[in-house]
Amino acid sequence: MPSRNERILIDVSSGGFPWLTLVVFLPLLGVAAILLVEEALAKWVALGISSLVFLVSLPLWVLFDESTPAMQFVEAHQWIASPSINYAVGVDGISLPLVLLTTLLTPLCVLVSWTAIETRVREFVISLLVMETATLGVFVALDFVLFYVFWETMLIPMYLLIGIWGGPNRVYAAIKFFLYTLAGSILLLVAIIVLYFYAGEESFDILTLSNAGYPPWLQAWLFWAFFAAFAVKVPMFPFHTWLPDAHVEAPTAGSVMLASVLLKLGAYGFLRFSLPMLPHATQRFTSVVIFLSVVAIIYGAYMAFAQADLKKLIAYSSVSHMGFVTLGIFVLNAQGIEGAILQMVNHGITTGALFLCVGIVYERTHSREIVDNSGLAASMPVYATFLVIFALSSVGLPGMNSFVGEFFVLLGTFMWSKALATVATLGVILAAAYILWMLQRVVYGTPAQHVAPKLHDMNWREIGTLAPLAFFVFWIGLYPKPLLDVMHASVDHLVQKQANVMVVDAGPPVPPPAIAGTGSFPGPSPTKVETR
Repeated sequence: MPSRNERILIDVSSGGFPWLTLVVFLPLLGVAAILLVEEALAKWVALGISSLVFLVSLPLWVLFDESTPAMQFVEAHQWIASPSINYAVGVDGISLPLVLLTTLLTPLCVLVSWTAIETRVREFVISLLVMETATLGVFVALDFVLFYVFWETMLIPMYLLIGIWGGPNRVYAAIKFFLYTLAGSILLLVAIIVLYFYAGEESFDILTLSNAGYPPWLQAWLFWAFFAAFAVKVPMFPFHTWLPDAHVEAPTAGSVMLASVLLKLGAYGFLRFSLPMLPHATQRFTSVVIFLSVVAIIYGAYMAFAQADLKKLIAYSSVSHMGFVTLGIFVLNAQGIEGAILQMVNHGITTGALFLCVGIVYERTHSREIVDNSGLAASMPVYATFLVIFALSSVGLPGMNSFVGEFFVLLGTFMWSKALATVATLGVILAAAYILWMLQRVVYGTPAQHVAPKLHDMNWREIGTLAPLAFFVFWIGLYPKPLLDVMHASVDHLVQKQANVMVVDAGPPVPPPAIAGTGSFPGPSPTKVETR
């Protein structure tokens, strides 16, 4: 757990109120309410509760202390006495943006499903709310057992969303998703148990285990166990094959939660566990992960060219964009990691919005094929405007959110290797090519005669679903400082921990260069080897 001084700071910042417990478990109160009302009211209750969760999460942003890397809003209560397992939660500058992203997207998923889901509506919105609780729990858990419980719980509602409300091949896609992620989770459980016994702390506390030293040979094995769990979830090449099937068959809300939130869990796992707990192994194998990340960037963009299905195109673009995230994480400098976290948020906003756009037009044409959804600008000018905004954001147009994240990642990569940064930049060029080609056909092509009578522009509910995301596209693109300020202290602390290992292995410390605004590397000089 944090030191006593850190805990005092946390108590002052949170005012002693259990904000995180309220945010995490309020959706379950919504589940209880939905079970008590008529099915016709289920969507209204889900919308009200999920919107309330978002509002309740906003004080986390307002009260957050940007000056410290310590966990904040910490709550810790004994769960099981022996072995020592606690209900412990907290957030820092790495997890807070992802918590807010999750609470923002859930009510939008309810809105986009308002008319799209007509059967078993009660069960559908319950699945959404349970998944919100599980994903929020992953981001705030400070006990490994609690983390693993939330990690596994999250699989169930997503499996149901795909398997019950998905497309014609939904059962195949749902089983494939479940088996891939479960296989990685088993190795994650093994790694957690090994950490518990080798640390000698008799605790599953994540912060305690992060500060325990592990011999390099053990770190190597643990690194690949963590990698198996997190790489599948990202998903990294070549563990990505479940993703296109899951996206194509999932309902729109399922695709949004999958792309915008669930894919971030793997990258979050690298940041929370692999880098701080296994610094020697991280530096030893960083070249392998960076190589796979660059391959994912190029491969995902290349595969997106070949897609005639809009959802598959966006799915493969996710493989490419998440390659930038893992690339930024493993260049192990402040610019790359901050860019990766920012890109996680940006990808959640932009790709989630693109899936919402596909869902909106699918309700009219009942087809995701590009050939059936062409020439929409004439009949749906407002829709076409939103689609162009989010498509250009996905490209990384300056002034929009994705540009900032990709710029930081490429800057950090350039500091690591100029050649790899050059190759990774090709992913940006390819993204512009396949996105603009898609826009040319969908927005400016000739409308298909058999669907033209069904086309009508968006209603106010649909505009309300996309407008908040469009706002964040421009806000982050033009003024990313508030998000970056939240990350600085936590990212600098993480980079400093890696620098401490480099000091021991390579001699006197040479801090990674920092650009203006990213902060320096605060904290005491390294004095000991973090190995045992």
